[in-house]
Amino acid sequence: MKTHYIRSVWLGGLCLLALGASTGSAQVNNGSTAASAVMAAPDPNEYVIGPDDVLSIVFWRDKDLTSEAVVRPDGKITLPLLNDIDVAGLTPSRLRERLTEEARRYVEDPNVTVVVRQINSRKVFVTGEIARPGAYPLSGQTTVLQILAVAGGLREYADAKNIMVMRLEKNRTIHYPFNYHDVSKGKSLKQNLELKPGDTIIVP
Repeated sequence: MKTHYIRSVWLGGLCLLALGASTGSAQVNNGSTAASAVMAAPDPNEYVIGPDDVLSIVFWRDKDLTSEAVVRPDGKITLPLLNDIDVAGLTPSRLRERLTEEARRYVEDPNVTVVVRQINSRKVFVTGEIARPGAYPLSGQTTVLQILAVAGGLREYADAKNIMVMRLEKNRTIHYPFNYHDVSKGKSLKQNLELKPGDTIIVP
């Protein structure tokens, strides 16, 4: 009975992770559902927790430890009894292991479930001559062309040949050119980069 309950809670957590990704998309894009059609939810075993993500920490049969928390800019959350815990950079499964170890000081044989309710840390930014400039959630593998489509496409007078992707790598900014006309025609497809969290796309 106990094993069946834990399995049910864990499977429910995975469903909520996927739901959180869709919910985050709608919030960031002012109700647009296009993002969820392009970007699939990440693998919960590989997803890396970051600032602004909303986590639900469930301790089975220990309501005093159970809590919902938002990851702070310093990468930490605060939980009852356990106080500040570093979570940024961990996967849900790794965080579960850490919380299990920490909770053993207060609870005998703790059983923990970590659910990412909202994915808010993985964002890219689109600015310039684009229909809907702003921040967009990066919930899965997404290319420049896909995110431009999610943002509503280029405006009439956009310089489609000189779009730029800015990326911070090792404390320096790298610029990647993107020619919309070439990529949309199947040319120079290497320009159609897979985006990373924090990338900024500038449409002149």
